[in-house]
Amino acid sequence: MTNYQDAVFMIECKNVKLILVLFWANLYASCIGFAQIVSRPFNVEKISVPCQKGGVPNLFKHSDGSVWLSWVEYQDDTTDILKYASLKDNQWREEGEISRGTNWFVNWADFPSFTLFPNQDKNYFLAHWLQKSASGTFDYDVRISIKKPNQSAWSPSIVLHQDGISAEHGFVSLLPEKTGKIRAFWLDGRLTKVPETPSNNHAEDHGGHHGNMTLHTALVDTFGMVSDETLLDSRICDCCQTASAMVENGPVVIYRDRSEREIRDISIIRFENGAWSEPSNIYRDEWMIAGCPVNGPAMSAHKNKLAIAWFTGKNKKGEVKVIFSENGGRTFGKPVVIDADNPLGRVDIHWLNEKQVAVSWISNKSKSTNISLQVVESNGKKGIFQHITDTSPERLSGFPIIVPYEGGLILSTTEVNSDKSTQIKTYRLSIPQ
Repeated sequence: MTNYQDAVFMIECKNVKLILVLFWANLYASCIGFAQIVSRPFNVEKISVPCQKGGVPNLFKHSDGSVWLSWVEYQDDTTDILKYASLKDNQWREEGEISRGTNWFVNWADFPSFTLFPNQDKNYFLAHWLQKSASGTFDYDVRISIKKPNQSAWSPSIVLHQDGISAEHGFVSLLPEKTGKIRAFWLDGRLTKVPETPSNNHAEDHGGHHGNMTLHTALVDTFGMVSDETLLDSRICDCCQTASAMVENGPVVIYRDRSEREIRDISIIRFENGAWSEPSNIYRDEWMIAGCPVNGPAMSAHKNKLAIAWFTGKNKKGEVKVIFSENGGRTFGKPVVIDADNPLGRVDIHWLNEKQVAVSWISNKSKSTNISLQVVESNGKKGIFQHITDTSPERLSGFPIIVPYEGGLILSTTEVNSDKSTQIKTYRLSIPQ
């Protein structure tokens, strides 16, 4: 080979390498879902849902990029059906029925969830819902069911927790782990039940518990075996959602804590070096409240970075805040106030790219109740803000949920009609071209 040929060959090799590098870089960016910086308001497009009468929708994004929707369909006054659908070509394709029952506990704030097991050649699904266990108002279990590949029917349901006590169990978050299992976190009321006496008469409201609500976790495998159940916190707020995420060091969970002084701020627990950490506040709002606000936090992770959104109401002034951690939740920066105009809260949050997150919540300005969206950079700088859609301030409108999708977002919510019936609405929020 001549010197000229050698030079041409080297240039061609370098070009091939450059093309390959660009190809894999673009493929990686598209796979993880991180796209361009968001600098303009999203385009908002409705996506019809295959449900006429239902509520409490929830969304899940799988590691392969697919997006799934679950919801409860109200067949009649006594029968509830948990269904799910996948997003294909900007349309929901109903996949079928997970379970149905006449003795479910269906609640605007404590709703079912749906997820897929990680690291499987074929899809294994897991879903949870709440089912009454006794006659008490808050006596219900967390039920889970699994669907295996090439099987149309879901497995008979089992109880997630192992206490066998008829008490409140719920507010579940499900987190796929690298081990191929699903980690579940939930609020557990087994300690709130005490023998009936003339003085307590089994008080049934959340504020009248005679024992503490606790935070538990456990692992579930593809065979439906539950293992490693662990008590994480022995005194927490009674009915706020949990949120979990996976950082480089392992799983983390956030929730509303409850001190002996009735301070109900947001705490975090991390799994690191084979053990769970002690609970610690992400920020000290010092919100003292005698009852549960039913307004849990939300969290999203990217590598070892965390973004957390939450509602607080200190001094009877509602606020939505966001805070960031660069080290997996060990320490946090200063919070960013997203809405200080007495919002309803009901937050969600997700990373859009390596620098920005999107925060959703229900705002309540000028007598107008909206699902609002704020883009925030990890340095605390606020980006675009927009109202996505009107909503109802009633509890029936539930909690809006967002997940990333093709550089933008998918949002689900519950619409309340004038006759108090409810319908599920979903929207695609895309970046303007």
